[in-house]
Parts: sequence; structure tokens; C-alpha cells
Amino acid sequence: MKYKQWRVAPPCKEGQLVLEQAGLPSLLAGLLAARGIVSPEEACRLVSPRSEPIPDPMLLRDMDRASARVRLALERGERIAVYGDYDVDGITATCLLTQFLSSRGGDVVPYIPSRLGEGYGLNSEAVQILAGQGVSLIITVDCGITAVEETALANRLHIDVVITDHHACKETLPPAAAVVDPHRPDCPYPFKGLAGVGVALMLALAVAGPQAAPEVLDEFCDLAAVGTVADVMPMTGANRAIVSLGLARLDPPRRLGFASLIHCSGLAEKPVTSVSVGYTLAPRVNASGRMGRAEVAVELFLTPNSSRAEELAAELCELNRERQGIESEIFQECVQCLDAVPQQGAIVLANRQWHQGVVGIVASRLAEKYACPCFMICLDGETGKGSCRSWGDINLFELLSSCGHLLENFGGHALAAGFTIQEANIPALAQALRRAVADSCHGTQLPSVLDIDMSVPPQHLTVEAVASLDLLEPCGAGNPRPVFLLQGAQVHAMSQVGRGRHLKLRLESRGTSLDAIYFSSQGTELGLYPGCRVDVVFYPQINDFRGVRTVQLQVVDLRLAPSRAQLERAIYDKFAQGKDLTCEEARFLLPSRGDFVGLYRWLKRQSTISAVVEDTPARIARAVSRATRQREVPARTMLCLEVLEERGLISLNRRTDRIQITLRHVEQKVDLEASEIILRLRRVLEGGA
Repeated sequence: MKYKQWRVAPPCKEGQLVLEQAGLPSLLAGLLAARGIVSPEEACRLVSPRSEPIPDPMLLRDMDRASARVRLALERGERIAVYGDYDVDGITATCLLTQFLSSRGGDVVPYIPSRLGEGYGLNSEAVQILAGQGVSLIITVDCGITAVEETALANRLHIDVVITDHHACKETLPPAAAVVDPHRPDCPYPFKGLAGVGVALMLALAVAGPQAAPEVLDEFCDLAAVGTVADVMPMTGANRAIVSLGLARLDPPRRLGFASLIHCSGLAEKPVTSVSVGYTLAPRVNASGRMGRAEVAVELFLTPNSSRAEELAAELCELNRERQGIESEIFQECVQCLDAVPQQGAIVLANRQWHQGVVGIVASRLAEKYACPCFMICLDGETGKGSCRSWGDINLFELLSSCGHLLENFGGHALAAGFTIQEANIPALAQALRRAVADSCHGTQLPSVLDIDMSVPPQHLTVEAVASLDLLEPCGAGNPRPVFLLQGAQVHAMSQVGRGRHLKLRLESRGTSLDAIYFSSQGTELGLYPGCRVDVVFYPQINDFRGVRTVQLQVVDLRLAPSRAQLERAIYDKFAQGKDLTCEEARFLLPSRGDFVGLYRWLKRQSTISAVVEDTPARIARAVSRATRQREVPARTMLCLEVLEERGLISLNRRTDRIQITLRHVEQKVDLEASEIILRLRRVLEGGA
């Protein structure tokens, strides 16, 4: 198991029924009801993402000043630099504004700093280079919100700066002509979840004006969709509308660069979804920036030449393969280090040999593996550049803010951030981070919890039912991919695929056969073997092979399944400890009249042989089952004995692993239904009815 705890959302049968009556497919209705969406109106809004309103861009603070300054630059014929970040969000935002402004006659220079040579954000050297090229207006996209000194330098060089960003703000904003960021404390924009490319799109819409805005949205929503999905922005509100429109424009793609990349990535015959963007297209675009070649992706999305687009797409795919190899080496090195010298609370690692472009991904994998935030620092001389990823509810920006006195600079989000630090301060930073994490968690270990939407029987996993879940697209933060649990499936076959990196499983459950794929797992560490039974948490998906569509489970986590006896014992122990039961658990434990009659008659027969009946609960249950030809359920048998004891019909003497039972002579008739044990179970059932 990757996660220490699986948390399954309680089902909502009433809500599911309401949604089914409104016309939603059963599996989708059950999922939405388990997520708390029980009104047909709310469900309809969720499955109709393009109906989500996109708030007026002019509601963003400083958008009036930003759009006016950009229009003035276009009218004057000024040279404009679009200065972006080197990740997918920044690259798509740079291409969006570059193409938009160029189409309106602008003299535009796209500029993305080298991740390896210049680092993140607006830097002084780049400002001076752009000044030398005659630039009089710099528009930042997906960066700039912390560039106070760099903006002041631009002003001294007679360059105006318009900042568009979506990262968290510090107390002092840059002295720019306009600062557009929905996270500004004084920004009234109602939706705070825009990606950097989303803010850039809002600037384009504002410059275009209300009449031309629909055309601009239609033209650039594909770039906005890819950047938004790649940056793991909340898939709620305006983002749902933007991404939904963009995915439609990618299937089939209208932009030459996307068409070439989709073909080179092997997606040409498959539908383009938020999942394929996030796991296939985005990593290839991201690889260009991580490997210090962001200009490859920029040229790909701006080139009008089809043969050049094919070359650039192939280069991106090759850069991604190179990135994967380097990432794997660093990850294994870190795992060996942490296994030898474990770190608690927060992982802080530093090295001079690491590739700066891939440590962020490694940090994400380590955070998931060890269930704590991870900080990885690439050293160069006496300083280091760090990338960090969060875990649980830890807010990285707040965490770094609390350690700001130890850092040269920092910026980012709650979940991902970057920083610069002097090597001498790293031990103090590690200590401060671990103390801050411990304080935020009140000294307890960060939870390693996997949230699951619902447990599903295998017969519900039909192609039609799983296909209906596509109505949830686009998926992402705030509207995650469906995560289901299949319990007690038998492993019929298992094999390694993908050069031994992944595990393919053939499962069978209740007469239904299902294929499953577990990425980055070999199976041996899980103790799997043909014939064993497993509980599987998975993303449901449709596999289309040569025109044949079948359901496939993409495994999220997996564990050997407990036996039926273990499950039943766990329910009994839960009840005995006074914990709340589900309706299903209470229904399982509640004895029938036949259970009591069969057990009591067996006890009377045994008492003719010996005044005291002594044995283990399991053997007593087996003996009663054979005598009555009823199903053997030790937990329910034990509960029956406790009811009989409570009502004065028997005496129980509990030993370590055995019980002694003595029948008591009772003259009057005894009402077993008056037992507090029975009443407690019935209250559970009545409460869930």
C-alpha cells in the first residue's frame, strides 16, 4: 500500500435515487451523491461546464490600467516583450499573448528565461537585454509578482512593466504600470483559481474589448486549457468553461503545434481529455523548460510551418525521454539516501550534481512516497536553488514565509514553490521547516490518506457506465477523477509491461473479468501472486484496442484483501468497541430469529452431555452451522451468545481464546428483541433507512 489509510466516502442512496430520476446514469449518480451533489440543478451545472460564467476581465484589479497601456503600445508601434515562465503554464501564456498581440499589429518579442542559466522570474540581466533591443513595454505572464527590484530597474531604463501573474503576493507589490493578479488582497475578481495563462487570456479579452472577446476566447482557449490543466489549477468556476472549450478545440486540434505534438505522442486516434493533457501532452511541453530548451515549445506553438512543427514535436518527445531518465536516477539516489538516514516531518536534501530542471518532479514523488513535504536544493557555489512540493494540507508559501529570514528569495503556491538559499543556511532551514510542520500538525504525523469516492461491485463497471463518467470532464483539483474501490478481486494473471516498469493484472470478481494496469510497480514488493485476492483502488477508464472497447482499471493503490472471517471479525470488534456502524455492517451483525433458535437448541443438546459447554467461538459457530445447515458466521454467533447472556438465558465465562457457556433455568418467557444489543443495531438501521 502506498497510503496508510483508505477513506471511502459514505454512499448517499437517497441522493443517488433523486439524480437517477433526473436522468443521470446510475454509476455517475452514485458518484455525485457520494460527493455531496444531490440536487439535479447542481449536477446539471457540473456536467455542463461551458455554462459556467467567465467573470468580466475588467473586474481584475488594475486590468483597466493594464489593457490601456497595452492598447497604447499597439497604437504607438512600441516593441513589446512578453516575459514568461519556463513551465507549461508560462509557455502557453507567452505564446497566447505573443500571437494575440502580433495579430493586432504588435511588434512582439517572446522571452522565456533559461531555467538552468537565469532561473525563475524577471531578472535584471534580461531586463537590460530587452532594453538593448528597444523594448519599451514588458508584459510578464505567470511570473513577476515578487519582482520589486527588477521592475524598478526597468523603470529606470524607461521600460514600463505590466505584470500578470497568479502566484501568492508578498506585502510589497512591484512598482509596475499595472499589477494584475487575482490573489492581490484588494482584487475583487470573484474567481481566484485562474492559471497564469488564464490571467493572460483575461488581458487579451480586455484589450480586444467586449465585442471581439468571444472570437479571442475561441482562438486561444486551447492554449489556456493546456496551461490550466498542467498547472493543476482548480477545475471549478471559470476554469471549467475555459478548459472545456479548449479541449473541444484540441479534438481535433486546429493549432499546428498541437496537431504535431498529439500525433507524435500517440494520441492521434484517442480523445483528448484533461487526463491525456495532464499525463501525456503537458510533460512533453514541460520537458523543454526543465531541460533548458523552452524555446522549442514556444516555436512549436507559434510556427506556421508543418514540417518544422513535426521536427519540434519530435524534439519535445526526445527531451521528455531524456528528462525521465535523469529523474529516475535522482529519485533512486534520494530513496537510497532516505532509507539509510530517514528524515521526519519534512525532507530536505541538497546536492551539487542534480539537474535543476527535474528536481521538482522528484520532490513530488518523494513527498508522495514518504507522506511529507519535500525540499530539494541544487547547489552551485555557495548558493542553492530549491524546488519543493507539499503533502497533506501544508501550505508551502506560508511555510517558506515563516523561514524567509533564511532565504534569499522565494515564491510560488501552497502546493509547489521555489526558493534560493545560501548553502550555510540549509541546516537551519531544515530544522525550521520540520519545527513548522510539527507545529502545523500539532505534533502528529502527516496523514497518508487516500480518499475514495465509492466502493463498486464489478457488475456495475460496464463500458456504458464508465463512459458516462466522461460527463465530469474536465477533471482536476476541486473536481477530481473518479476513484473507486473494488474489494476481494482474485488475481488470475500478472505480468510486467513497459520494459518491466509497470504491472499488468487480470482480475476476476463475482464472475466478472477486468484488466488492470499499475504504473511504476512490479508487484513483488506487494506480495502478489496468481490466485491471491486483492482490494484495488483505481481510476476507471475505457481501453480501445483495434475497435474493441473494454473497461480497464488504472490502479492507484492496492493491498492483499483480508479473508471473509477477518472482515467479519473486524465488524464485530468495531461494534464491541462502541464505534459507529454503517447500515450494511449493522444488517450483517443483526441475528435473525432462526439464528437464536438454532443456537439455543444446539446448546440444550450439548448441555445434556456436559453442564458447561467450552470451545472457541469459531468452532462453536461451525458446529451450530452444521447442525442447523445455516451459514457459518462466528461474529454473529458470538453476538447471539452475548444477547442470550444479557437476557439471562446463559452465563458466559470468557477465556483467552475459549468461552465457557452454562445454560440457566428461566421460568418466564424472555423477549430477545428487548436486548440493548439488538436495539442498538436496529437504531443504526432505522437511522440509515
